[in-house]
Amino acid sequence: MDFEAFFKGELDSLHQEGRYRVFADLERHRGNFPRATRHTAEGKRDVTVWCSNDYLGMGQHPAVIAAMHEAIDHCGAGAGGTRNISGTNHYHVLLEQELADLHGKDSALIFNSGYMSNWATLGTLGAKIPGLIIYSDALNHASMIEGIRYGKCERVIWKHNDLDDLRAKLAVADPKAPKLIAFESVYSMDGDIAPIKEICDLADEFGAMTYLDEVHAVGMYGPRGGGIAEREGLMDRITIIEGTLGKAFGVMGGYITGSHAVCDFIRSFASGFIFTTALPPALAAGALASIRHLKASPFERARHQDRVRKLRASLDARGIPHMPNPSHIVPVMVGDAAKCKWISDLLLDHSGIYVQPINYPTVPRKTERLRITPTPLHSDGDIEHLVGALHQLWSRCALARAVA
Repeated sequence: MDFEAFFKGELDSLHQEGRYRVFADLERHRGNFPRATRHTAEGKRDVTVWCSNDYLGMGQHPAVIAAMHEAIDHCGAGAGGTRNISGTNHYHVLLEQELADLHGKDSALIFNSGYMSNWATLGTLGAKIPGLIIYSDALNHASMIEGIRYGKCERVIWKHNDLDDLRAKLAVADPKAPKLIAFESVYSMDGDIAPIKEICDLADEFGAMTYLDEVHAVGMYGPRGGGIAEREGLMDRITIIEGTLGKAFGVMGGYITGSHAVCDFIRSFASGFIFTTALPPALAAGALASIRHLKASPFERARHQDRVRKLRASLDARGIPHMPNPSHIVPVMVGDAAKCKWISDLLLDHSGIYVQPINYPTVPRKTERLRITPTPLHSDGDIEHLVGALHQLWSRCALARAVA
């Protein structure tokens, strides 16, 4: 087989469909988010970032940066190894205590990414609990899907947020079989929110555990930033709450929270935890500072929601179609892969606006979009500039306008 020809052929197909991903070479500047410098062959250009998952700008917060500097000065750079050999640092212990408190749980366990925490936890549960059936929402993240596959247990896919379908699938299973319902709170592409209470009701009825991915909600919702489950007073009904340190908390890493037994079980049996070098102390210290700040400060969340409302109102005023949802994610719908990338390129090259196109397989074909994520640090002027640029490009592309 001509491997090089195969690789090039597959890449050519991505180019032809308009789905080839190009990474923008960006340089963030401390204290100036959402501004960044874009490096190009023609030189440097200033851009405004509109698609960051650093939802609250905490990656630039002085308290977070100071905590990371202090940890480096005190502990050095690396963790020194895996947690079970030489890599458990006191910052890891403090961070896990803070996360357990955030979600009202007995214990927590940190991982190097949210992807790893989902993959390792769901895979370990699936592999180690005899006869386990995992019920997975159809729009669950790839990390959850891969973890469930890795566990090689029986898996049942239920229609997205469809309680009737979930009930029907639970009802036909062996009543004695152990069960787990895996779902997200905020779904990152459409921005819709799961009916957590009703899912918990079904879990109670059928004796199932619940596994809730709150990665797009932690820091963002609830009086202390515990997520949608905290906002709705449901954290005590969830068996395992999984989250990330790399989005609203602005640093890097993932985690699970739950009972002492379940966290110790994953710690003791998950290969993705056991054989991975631990997070550097500075990252743990930065995450710890971020969580503590957002537990006490409602300002960032309130300002953030104000920015989301302002952006949506401005898009409506210009007839730019965006998917309605109750979250902070604003999907501006294009519906064509090539046009979506073209608009993204023009925004970046001519308007200094960075927002990545979201194409298949991340979203279904014909639902291609620009996934816009406002932050508390975007100004009214930033919003006007973005919407004005979209308004001009919508006319150039002859795209349909939303009807008021």
